[in-house]
Amino acid sequence: MNLSQFQRASAPLSQSLDHLGPLAELAGHWTGHGYNMIAVPDHQHGQIFRLIVNATTESISFTPIGGPVPNRGSKQNDIFLYGLTYLQQVNDAATGEGIHIEPGLWLNVPATTAPSDPPTIVRQATIPHGDSLLAQGQSSSEARAPNIAPVSTLPTRVDGKPLPLGYTDPYLNGHFPPGFDMQNPNQALVDVLKRQQQQLELKVASTVNLPVSTRDAGGISNIPFIVRNADAVEMNAIFWIETLQRPDGTQFLQLQYTQTVLLVFDEIIWPHVSVATLIKR
Repeated sequence: MNLSQFQRASAPLSQSLDHLGPLAELAGHWTGHGYNMIAVPDHQHGQIFRLIVNATTESISFTPIGGPVPNRGSKQNDIFLYGLTYLQQVNDAATGEGIHIEPGLWLNVPATTAPSDPPTIVRQATIPHGDSLLAQGQSSSEARAPNIAPVSTLPTRVDGKPLPLGYTDPYLNGHFPPGFDMQNPNQALVDVLKRQQQQLELKVASTVNLPVSTRDAGGISNIPFIVRNADAVEMNAIFWIETLQRPDGTQFLQLQYTQTVLLVFDEIIWPHVSVATLIKR
């Protein structure tokens, strides 16, 4: 028997989960609902933009990759990464039409000395419009519900000057799916938690916060068509893994997230906002 074939064999699943740190509870299948808001260029109809808002159904499946994955060091000793692959699928809640599909990875990165950084989490993703992203952040946890801050949907000029009068009328006067707040899409996440507390007597016993951004580490790479027509320049997201407790003391897991991708076209920065609440099945 050739023993060399076993030198890079995957570790047992339980051992891999032990090394996932703040990402451990992601493993499994999640389903739920949310909203997706995006302004897209509309050159073919002679318009600058078209505003699209969908109520959505969504599923995300996370699978541990086994590991460890060694990163070889020249300035410090090797580090070893553990993580999960994922597949996210988002559909229109009314029609079932596919809106978004995204394969990717979440990684748990240990503290390093070169560079001098604390432990971090990393999200890598590819999107079939011709975009790929790398985002990084630092996790945290707390024995309470998450603090879900408002998020803006309104476009702004690249040069900071005011938009022309009436430019944002579709944002202010449009007809949107029930439960969607154009002034603050994150309100949908807050409303879910309020209903769960008031109607079902559910309590958020603890929260793991997973913020990632392309702003300070990583970035987004796009094919030339995207760069020229609707350049995706930045992504900021927060995922909250929430442990909910029923009145009888039993618990279950819930995943909420908000994500904003900044698109640039016509010298305008357009926030593309997605939010969802999912239950681990």
